[in-house]
Amino acid sequence: MWQEESVNPIKIISSDFKQPLSLFVTSNGDIYIDDGHENGRVQRWNAATSTFVTVMNVNSSCAGLFVDIHDTLYCSMYYQHQVLKTSLNDPMMNSNVVTAAGIGIRGLASNQLDSPFGIFVDVNLDLYVADCYNDRVQLFQSGELHGITVAGSTSLNPTITLRCPSGITLDADKYLFIVDFLNSRIVGSDLHGFRCLVGCYGQESQSNQLANPVSFSFDRSGNMFVSDQRNSRIQKFLLMKDSFDLSFNQPKFCPTATWNSNGITVANQSIVGQHPNAFFVSRNNTVYVANQEKNTIVMWQEDSVNPTKIIPGNFMQPLSLFVTSNGDIYIDDGDYNGRVLKWSAAASTFTTVMNINSSCISLFVDIHDTLYCSMPDHHQVVKRSLIGSVMNSNVVAVGTGIYGSASNQLGSPRGIFVDVNSDLYVADCGNDRVQLFQPEEAHGITIAGSTTQNPTITLRCPSGITLDADKYLFIVDSGNHRIVSSSLNGFRCLAGCYGQGSQSNQLASPLSLSFDRSGNIFVTDQTNHRIQKFQYLEESCDMSSVVETMYSSVLTSNHPIYPRTGCDISYYYEAIKIQVYKSGHYSFNSMSNINTYGYMYAKYFDPFSPSAYLIAADDDSSSNSQFNISIPLEINNEYILVVTTYNLIETGAFSIRVSGPDSVGLEYLNSPPVIQSTYLSMLTENSQHFPQPSGTGKYYYESIQINVNMSGLFIISSKSRSDLFGSIYKNSFNPLNPTENLLEVDDNGCSDNQFKLLIAFEVNTKYILVVTTSQANVTGTFLIIVSGPTKAVLERTNISSTSTFKSTSTTTTTKTVSTTSKSISTATAFSSLLPFKYKLEFTIDGVLYSNKYSKMDHQCYRTKIINYDFLYEPMNSHLWYDQSENENIYSKWIINKVDG
Repeated sequence: MWQEESVNPIKIISSDFKQPLSLFVTSNGDIYIDDGHENGRVQRWNAATSTFVTVMNVNSSCAGLFVDIHDTLYCSMYYQHQVLKTSLNDPMMNSNVVTAAGIGIRGLASNQLDSPFGIFVDVNLDLYVADCYNDRVQLFQSGELHGITVAGSTSLNPTITLRCPSGITLDADKYLFIVDFLNSRIVGSDLHGFRCLVGCYGQESQSNQLANPVSFSFDRSGNMFVSDQRNSRIQKFLLMKDSFDLSFNQPKFCPTATWNSNGITVANQSIVGQHPNAFFVSRNNTVYVANQEKNTIVMWQEDSVNPTKIIPGNFMQPLSLFVTSNGDIYIDDGDYNGRVLKWSAAASTFTTVMNINSSCISLFVDIHDTLYCSMPDHHQVVKRSLIGSVMNSNVVAVGTGIYGSASNQLGSPRGIFVDVNSDLYVADCGNDRVQLFQPEEAHGITIAGSTTQNPTITLRCPSGITLDADKYLFIVDSGNHRIVSSSLNGFRCLAGCYGQGSQSNQLASPLSLSFDRSGNIFVTDQTNHRIQKFQYLEESCDMSSVVETMYSSVLTSNHPIYPRTGCDISYYYEAIKIQVYKSGHYSFNSMSNINTYGYMYAKYFDPFSPSAYLIAADDDSSSNSQFNISIPLEINNEYILVVTTYNLIETGAFSIRVSGPDSVGLEYLNSPPVIQSTYLSMLTENSQHFPQPSGTGKYYYESIQINVNMSGLFIISSKSRSDLFGSIYKNSFNPLNPTENLLEVDDNGCSDNQFKLLIAFEVNTKYILVVTTSQANVTGTFLIIVSGPTKAVLERTNISSTSTFKSTSTTTTTKTVSTTSKSISTATAFSSLLPFKYKLEFTIDGVLYSNKYSKMDHQCYRTKIINYDFLYEPMNSHLWYDQSENENIYSKWIINKVDG
């Protein structure tokens, strides 16, 4: 025994115990020590009498010992695959030894353990077990013999991969800290998941490394002590209490933080040029913007309209920049010159610090002076250390270099952010998600986007990401032209929540964002050629005066239904119009015996497009599966609350309690009925078919005529065990030219690889639905559901033309460009929806440019040629592109299939 600040032992206690694996010290100084291996017992050293007594008889070693707040002693029996416990208050030592967890037989079931090691019991008597050879941590709630996996790859919501966890403890907020024995590291959880804390740099004997650590403990200052077994030492890791010298702002916000929805233009095109990209706000509120037209860096103080410095450079069309705390500026120059430059604030000179083979659409320098570059053309993020005079070669941080949606892949990544734990956050544009990569991990965790384990928010090409002081996410949702953020109650829209446009409360293809030190949000509003500032409203944190408003109703079978999940049109709902009398932060809490779900919309709610104008949603943030939407509302703006249910066709009474700075008006909103029509059929080997272009397979299809007696929006969705593909035609369908009269196509708009088509049908018009499969030679039954304002008549129709299909190898469209962002609809051959490679050719002023790219899982393709960013969506037959400064270019694009 010794005091932490000393190197000299203050006491050495000798006894006859042999090879103890664990000990535990109670608040009165008594020591409980394992002596099970040879002597079959647990001993207690009494601090008052300095004597040992046996307190528990065991038949093997206790790999972990713990005494809870009720003086119950727990022993984790590694060789017996269970945890036993006994009361220390019982004079009969072995009369009440009972099983706390495990059945004594090695196994993976919820009531089994495999070589358990470290244990922890909290004040609620919940037992946490490091289940070593099941590579997991199990939670056994008080009185329960079946555990819940709270860490490990087999948890319900995968958390982190462990290899023989050997120690476990909790902090005051019940976050887990785990000794990951075979990975030789300590990992911890927080609000955003798990991260590596120490031993994150491989298994060795350096001061930042561990080798098979077994257990650890905190001191009262939060410093961590680790038994580094194979290095035969105890290591101490200091808690970093002081903030790092960051160059950017990470404000701390109250839970009710609100920003003015009307932005202020702080820099227009005359300052930032067209399509501003590279942008940064420093800790002293200096704003940095790269003007791509003039190849200069413009600097000014936030409160001024006049630039304080203009730095010319020999860079060309930079897409990103980053400023460190000493004022050095790192700027992208990869597109033309294949490099990243550093402008030295001390010497006022540029030097090359990284060689690259494409643009860095985002740059970041972390606290360890590591430079990160996000490369959308190569679908990866690379990095290199800036320490030392020799320019080291780049190292791949994340991404395989191949477009994809797997956990170790990226699709045209954009904005990046690296926190003080070296966790890397990536705005994975092409996959419509934000990925978190922990240190030395090649596989990321989806923390935002519809593909998360627990869907958070729907994103469309996120392009920027930053974190506040509490590690809440702030995301530039570029394709949806808005800024969204996470909070304790989920995600919500902060800015640009009123659709795409150029008004003060709108954005158009925003790219990046940054905070000033007051918490105001700055956004590069790219297509509007401006920098917008959305002011943080500090008064939104004042909740001293709260007024409540109540609303009660009953969901019945007479209520309208809509597709809450996007496909199943079987959720009853009630729409409630909200009138705001005073701007501020409001909370909407549901109270019901049914499982309610709440959605908040700005301005408009369309039951056939439930993601449009959505600004917040919640399921069960409140108790008893009730929603709690906490959101800022502004006077003179229209809001609609939609109350529905988590489960299909559920009915029952509900009440809404609204809390905020003033009362609100709540009014029932009449909604149009939704009528469903169904069609059941089967694809067989006798069905008509499209042959694969190579002739190796058949795509069976069925054509169905649809007629309606009322014009309006309709949703057509499918249900089948097969992966279905749907396309809708107006007037007629020609299998020899499947792009003729084509209106819309889809193959996975619904779950389970089912299609969903949203179509505006007109009365007295014939529509043809073609149902086929995404894979060749597939047959089976399918159900078609048409939902709309009136009944639809569905009838099978026979196509008189031959059912063979010859693919079109080239589709050409000529277009005169006149606006900055266009969607060109083209007649794309049906076969181009199959998994082939493509070659995009683009002619500018008579010069032909081209690029090859491959289809991956029906995703979009993004590529860049010259100054044009292209997004080809074969699902929708659309080519999207952002145009450069010349608005009158005669251009032609061609999509060719490429052999191989």
